[in-house]
Amino acid sequence: MTERDATGRAAVEPESKRTRKRQIVAGAIAVVVVAGTFFFVLPQIADYRDVWSVVETLAWWELLIPLGATVLNLATFPPPWMVGLPGLRFRQAFVVTQASTASTFVAPGGAAPGMAVSFAMLRAWGFDGPAVALAVAVTGVWNQLAIFGFPVVALGLLTLEGSKNALLQTVGLIGLGILLAAAAGIAAGLSGDGAARRIGDVAARIASRLLRIVRRGPVGWTGESLVRFRRQTIGLLRRRWHALTAATLAGQLTVFLVLYACLRVLDVSAAEVTGIEAFAAWSLIRVLGSLPLTPGGLGVTELGLTALLVGFGGAQAEVVAAVLVYRFLTMAPTLVLGLASAATWKRHHPDVAVGGTAASSQQVPADSARLAPADD
Repeated sequence: MTERDATGRAAVEPESKRTRKRQIVAGAIAVVVVAGTFFFVLPQIADYRDVWSVVETLAWWELLIPLGATVLNLATFPPPWMVGLPGLRFRQAFVVTQASTASTFVAPGGAAPGMAVSFAMLRAWGFDGPAVALAVAVTGVWNQLAIFGFPVVALGLLTLEGSKNALLQTVGLIGLGILLAAAAGIAAGLSGDGAARRIGDVAARIASRLLRIVRRGPVGWTGESLVRFRRQTIGLLRRRWHALTAATLAGQLTVFLVLYACLRVLDVSAAEVTGIEAFAAWSLIRVLGSLPLTPGGLGVTELGLTALLVGFGGAQAEVVAAVLVYRFLTMAPTLVLGLASAATWKRHHPDVAVGGTAASSQQVPADSARLAPADD
């Protein structure tokens, strides 16, 4: 018994050390990127004193425009989750989305920390586990489809406008490829129980082999898990795909609205950067910023947006001012509200029905978990 324990510790300790080393390296890279962006690169593009002079010229009423866009953006956080998890109310959805989004600003790993926070909070409130997993999956997939779809739209709009950008063309083509692959995968997975079972079994074997390399696994799911998930997904999307799509697009595009408002009130005119060019730059950076290089894409987003907008013709000081104000408005309110939500989320527990479970969770199996008939 002792020998087995000692062997187990010997196997675990090297892996834990490798994990810590990877975390340290990732943290060091993030620090270098953020520090390099704000203390070296951006000041080379525009002196911060000039940037502050641009901001100081704003009248108080001009600030209301980007602030209004920010409030509108915050209000669009909950609807996708309310669509994906029937029975979830606006107040609870707002708390969940603010806390989960704030976690992505302070923790590395891209969207993964936010998804984990959302799942944990909703399960703690008493919502049904499979329904929560389905909501996390569909909202996440729809957001990623939007993020990779926007560069394709932007590329088409720029082509119609007569503008060209080699980087956007490359990312647009990559986004189109990802969209087509994702659509094919979703269609294959939802086409029938047999296809879902085969895809799930293959995916489980591949995942288990990959985990075996790092001395983990095997996974605890099989093709049957994907079959059950397929039926639940069809049941939800058959009734709510249009609402989910509209809510997702509203949530994404109001982020761009904040940027557009910042550009215009800080004197980056349409003669310098058109609305289509601003959308193209934003859509490209949304893709790059989603890569888990730094928490919340900090540094990557600011540098990329500034470079593209200046490249399109924007004045340097005005562009840097607009980008920094935009990033402040899209991060600071969510950080504050997210921390407040994380500290008080238990107080926002859904109404409790007889029997001690969340009343709203009673509605979830009846709606989102309704099974579609097998068609294979």
